[in-house]
Amino acid sequence: MTGSVVVGIDGSGESLVAGAWAAREAELRELPLRLVRAVSAAVSPPEEDDVLERARGRFTEGRPGREVSAVRAVAGTPSAALLDAAGSAGLLVVGARGEGGFAGLAMGSTALAVAGAAPCPVAVVPRPVAGPDGRAGTAAPALRRDVAVGVRSREAARPVLAFAFQTARLHGTALVAAHAWALPDGSPRTAPGVLEEDRATWEDEEEQRLSDVLRRWRREYPDVAVRHDVVLLHPARALVNLSHRAGLLVLGRTDGRRATDGRRVAERRLGPVAHAVLHHACCPVVVVPHE
Repeated sequence: MTGSVVVGIDGSGESLVAGAWAAREAELRELPLRLVRAVSAAVSPPEEDDVLERARGRFTEGRPGREVSAVRAVAGTPSAALLDAAGSAGLLVVGARGEGGFAGLAMGSTALAVAGAAPCPVAVVPRPVAGPDGRAGTAAPALRRDVAVGVRSREAARPVLAFAFQTARLHGTALVAAHAWALPDGSPRTAPGVLEEDRATWEDEEEQRLSDVLRRWRREYPDVAVRHDVVLLHPARALVNLSHRAGLLVLGRTDGRRATDGRRVAERRLGPVAHAVLHHACCPVVVVPHE
C-alpha cells in the first residue's frame, strides 16, 4: 500500500475512535497519517485549528516520530472533502457516524457516500459501545480477532483478497474466507425440503470452488492461516453474523466499468449487500473498490 492513511475528524467521539484506528493502521503499515476536517466558511479558523491540533496531539502523544498532518477543508461537504483527499490515499478511514444525525442512527451519510465512491479502500469504524457509566470511550479496540473477507467464489476480486491477506499478515491474525451460497434453481426454497445428501453435495462443491479461488493466495501468504466459512444463507446476513466474531471485515464493491473507448463510466455504488453490512456490522468494515 502506498500514499497515506486519511481520516475524517469532526470533533465527535466517533471520529476520534476512527482516528485512533487510523493512527494504528498508519503506524503498522509505515504510512503517514493525514487528518481532514471539513468546515463551513462561517466557522472561525482558531476554533477549527483547535479541533485539529487537539486531535493531532492525541495521535502523536508518546510517538514523536509519527508523521501526522492536518488539513482544514473550508469548501464543500465533508464527503466531498474526504473524497478529494482520497485521491492520493492508500486507505480512507471514517467513523460510522459523525457529529450530525440523531440518536440510534447506525450509519451516517458521509460514511455511506465515501464508502460508495472513494477510489481507495475505505474503513468504516463503528461508534464506540457505551460502558457501565453510559459513556462511550474514544480508544480504538485492538484487532485481536481474525480478519474476515467476503468471497464470491466465482468472481474473486484480486484487490479485495490482497487487502485482506496483507492485513491479516500485518496484524498476525488468521483470515476467515466467508462464502454464502444459495440452493440451485429448481430446488425447494426451504432447507427442510432438500435431501440431506443433495445439500451436502452442493456444499462440498461450494467449498471446492472457494479452495480453488484461494489456492494461489495461500501460496503467496503461507504465513497466514486461512479458515473457510461456507454457509447456506443470504450474503448480507452471513457477513453480519461473522462480524460478531471478527476483528475486521473486508468487502468488495464495483469501481465502475470502462466504455468501449477506454474511458471510465461513473458507476460506483455500494450494492445491497455492502450497504446492509455497513448498517449492521459489529466490527470495522473495509470496502475495497475493484473493476
